[in-house]
Amino acid sequence: MFRPLALFIGLRYTRAERSNRFISFISLISMIGLTLGVAVLITVLSVMNGFDRELKTRILGMVPQATVTSPEVIGDWKQLADRIKEDPEVAAVAPFIQLQGMLTSNGQVAGIMVTGVDPEYEKNVSIINEHMTEGSIDTLKGGDFSIVLGEEMVQSLGLNIGDKVTLVLPEASPSPAGVIPRFKRFTLTGIFSISPEVDSLMAFIPMNDAAKLLRLPEGAQGIRMKLDDLFNAPMAAQQAAAIAPEQLYPNDWTQTHGNLFGAIQMEKAMVGLLLFLIILVAAFNIVSSLVMLVTDKKADIAILKTFGASPRLITQVFMVQGVVIGVIGTVAGTVLGVIFALSISDILGWINQSFGLNLFDAYFINYLPSQLRLVDVVLITGASFILSFLATIYPARRAAKIQPAQTLRYE
Repeated sequence: MFRPLALFIGLRYTRAERSNRFISFISLISMIGLTLGVAVLITVLSVMNGFDRELKTRILGMVPQATVTSPEVIGDWKQLADRIKEDPEVAAVAPFIQLQGMLTSNGQVAGIMVTGVDPEYEKNVSIINEHMTEGSIDTLKGGDFSIVLGEEMVQSLGLNIGDKVTLVLPEASPSPAGVIPRFKRFTLTGIFSISPEVDSLMAFIPMNDAAKLLRLPEGAQGIRMKLDDLFNAPMAAQQAAAIAPEQLYPNDWTQTHGNLFGAIQMEKAMVGLLLFLIILVAAFNIVSSLVMLVTDKKADIAILKTFGASPRLITQVFMVQGVVIGVIGTVAGTVLGVIFALSISDILGWINQSFGLNLFDAYFINYLPSQLRLVDVVLITGASFILSFLATIYPARRAAKIQPAQTLRYE
């Protein structure tokens, strides 16, 4: 691309004369600006990717991705599940019964969303079995009135495996002593740890026990689906409900957690745009440094033209300096960005733990996730290279238009 002579002269011009160190300072600032811009952009986008991944794998790995429910108990839910699974987008299905109530133990009370499940099917549609810290979801056996709770809920109620906990439903039952709320004692047989939000809100009991507690006949309230592609959830739910449109009602994760996912995507786009402006400012600094260099080297340019240097050679000489600044700044920023992206979780985790700052209390996870994607690195470095190259065009063409006679007349 560049002639050897243009490379030689351009590389020498990257260091200004001692009498004009200000140009070298501006070039250094441009290089540092590119380095910081690229590094910060790679790091921040990796963190955003991490939040996006955690939302998909943790939150959406526990909450239903798509469901169909019925106001009446579905007695032949296995037949319905088999028909739903005929959809190629549906990877697995599981029956469920949903109820809300309060858990009480050791004088503590907490609201809870309880799901009656069949462990054999539930393991196929959720990640709970992969995140059990104690016990197993297989301990949920009908008739035993066992319960699996999240770690946050267990700690808040002061429970251990084998302890009893009382589930109180918001329904009243008449008795000789008057109207009293319906309640049932369960035995804690398993503890899972997914995220603070999930751990403190969700609980699992056997589906048969849930039906008995609600005084329902044997069956399920709905069918939960796990999909190959999360974004096909609305369509999959609609198609499943079309099996019995008068009985089944569709629902999917975009209605329950879509706002959270959309917020992360918007934040990623806006933060990426704002940080990209750092790279753009650094590119403008390259323009400034090259314009000053051209002014400083007018006499040299005139002499080169007098000896027969073509405008193309002069253009390449000054483009070399801008490209060198861009290459060094981009490569350094990429290396720093990759290092920070791979270690930012451990660094902030150590800071959070060492100083007790509780930095992640406002988020649905208790640590800072990071996922480095090659496509982001390629796009950022490519954009930086292109901007650095484009920043050299105007000063280089201005240098090529210098007239030797007019310039040397005043030397």
